[in-house]
Parts: sequence; structure tokens; C-alpha cells
Amino acid sequence: MTSRRRFISLLPLPLLGAVSLASAQAGPLDPKDPQAVALGYSPDATKTDKTKFPKYAPPQACGNCALYQGAAGSTSGPCPIYAGKAVQAKGWCSAYTKKA
Repeated sequence: MTSRRRFISLLPLPLLGAVSLASAQAGPLDPKDPQAVALGYSPDATKTDKTKFPKYAPPQACGNCALYQGAAGSTSGPCPIYAGKAVQAKGWCSAYTKKA
């Protein structure tokens, strides 16, 4: 039986690089995406519907969320909640978790 570690060690290095590159080039998240709608994602946190999502409180935004994987100062970046998609740094959703 082949273990996962053995399998991964057999993958060509360029393939592993392509996986990393694909993550780095995430496409923009459509606010109408079903998961984005379910989590109340807004590309502009200041326009978050506070009646539906009372958890929102300024200055919360994707850019200062623990889940945000964009570079510091970037306008958008990947978020593991929305695999393969980039969120706006000034956006917000109910999965917001304050950075430690």
C-alpha cells in the first residue's frame, strides 16, 4: 500500500508549483455565488446589511481577517472559505475572524 507521503514525493516538482500558482491566481469572488450569499459576503464592508448580519462591526474587513491570505496592503486575495476565489480586502462576510 502506498502512503500519501510516498505518493506526494513521486509528484513532479513542476506540478506542485502549478498547484501553488493556481491558488495565487484566484479569480474574483462573485457576490452572487451561493456560498457568498449564504455568508453575507459584501465586496465593500461598509455596505454590509447590518440587519441580516448584526455580527458586522467596523473596522472589520477581509483584509484584517485571520482567514485572509492576501499580501499585506493588497486590494484582494484568496480566502480558504471560498476556495479558488479572491475576496476584496475591503470586503466582509460572516466568517470574519479577528487576526490575533
